[in-house]
Amino acid sequence: MLQRIQTVYLLVAAGISAGLIFVFNLWTTNTDELVFAKDDILYFGLFLGSAVLCLISIFMFKNRQLQFVLGRLNIILNFILLGFFVYQSLNLSGETAVSEKGIGMLLPLVSIVLLALANKAIKKDEDLVKSVDRLR
Repeated sequence: MLQRIQTVYLLVAAGISAGLIFVFNLWTTNTDELVFAKDDILYFGLFLGSAVLCLISIFMFKNRQLQFVLGRLNIILNFILLGFFVYQSLNLSGETAVSEKGIGMLLPLVSIVLLALANKAIKKDEDLVKSVDRLR
């Protein structure tokens, strides 16, 4: 059933991972050049991987356990992406290559929150189905 609340959460998380990476920059270099996720293949691949996992998870509504596992994998993927951003921003001493951080570095945090809410709703549905099965 696609009309559940976790579908909305997953769809918004996919939109953030696939769409907003073209709108918000990750950082600005010392030469005032904006760096987007599409400029680095690693960040672009991780963002699109997260969006694809969200879309696959939406259509796994008949198998809630697999949907829950895909949500957890997506959360781990976003934590890895966030770790790369933290490493990028803290590794450079004296701000030699990165002069200003952009709002795009916070997109994985928003996605993690939405994925956690979706997993909570999936777990709630699974518990409801199990309680109904006990009554039979």
